[in-house]
Amino acid sequence: MDISRKKPAYPLTPALREYLRDYDRDVALPVAYADLRRFSNSFPLIDRTGKDTLWQTIFFEGPEMQELSTGLTEVYAQLKTAGDMSFTQHLVADRIDYCEFGNSRPFRVRIVNRFNDNYDYFYVKQADASRLYGLELEHLLSPNSINFLVSGDTLIEEHIVGIPGDDFIEKHLTRPHLNQVRIAKEFVKFNERCFVRLLGDMRAYNYVIAVTPDFEDEQYRVRAIDFDQQSYEGRRSMYLPRAFKDNAPVVEMCAALLKPETVRQYQTEERALMAGRARAERHRLKALLDVMRAHDLAPAEKVEQLKAELNRYHHTQAFDGCDSMGDLVRQHLWVMLGPSAKPAAG
Repeated sequence: MDISRKKPAYPLTPALREYLRDYDRDVALPVAYADLRRFSNSFPLIDRTGKDTLWQTIFFEGPEMQELSTGLTEVYAQLKTAGDMSFTQHLVADRIDYCEFGNSRPFRVRIVNRFNDNYDYFYVKQADASRLYGLELEHLLSPNSINFLVSGDTLIEEHIVGIPGDDFIEKHLTRPHLNQVRIAKEFVKFNERCFVRLLGDMRAYNYVIAVTPDFEDEQYRVRAIDFDQQSYEGRRSMYLPRAFKDNAPVVEMCAALLKPETVRQYQTEERALMAGRARAERHRLKALLDVMRAHDLAPAEKVEQLKAELNRYHHTQAFDGCDSMGDLVRQHLWVMLGPSAKPAAG
């Protein structure tokens, strides 16, 4: 499927920064993305099977690494404990990886607890307005809360745990113990969430599968991890994970295991849940959409194309008055979730 691989990064507007401050997303941090760009050397990071991960482990000269480690543990404390620094003395940033692929060119920081060697990750990225809107919509409308911070042009994101979708399809999908019906159900729900809020580019490596043991079986949840293509593309199919070729094995499994009426049931269930979240967060959702509607987030021709395709798909002219991607997201939420999910009036 043809997709805009070179989507430009859209700068944050004053209105978006005000929204982020209002909801405690915008904070002062001791380390910026630009600081990590000053690394002096790197080598390829190889996984336990000997495969190149496409990440580079980076190094810094002399005392700079110690200074960065101190700053990065403080960033971690801001992200995880709302700035309580009393835990940072036994934490250390022992590895930093860098990936040149993707729009955000992220750094991945490993934080280690020196008392028990347990570790966690977080990411340092260039702030892009598209991604921030995607993260906020995920936080408000999906079953997954999202923890992130912005400082200037730096974005800090927590690590989302799960098996990468491409690895899951290749190594886990045909395992005998796998509950394929539950995987199929969750993929249908994931496809619906992405389409309703117009999150694009959910190829297999842009989401993960979180596996949770239950008392009799396993539960699964499909979680997006890449939000750069939030309402950017003009083609409706770009917002349907089932339309991407590398998701075909899961789509085929869904078709084999789920009857059409069951698929419609799961879609309706997911929309009902999303509508409930939209009502619960109606004031915050309105504030976000108001900012998003005034933000230029895609070329005009993409807005016009998506407007026409959504009108055609829904057999309506409800999208005719939309002039921006933010307008389209708001209108699509109303069309898909119903009048009760409309943001607060104003």
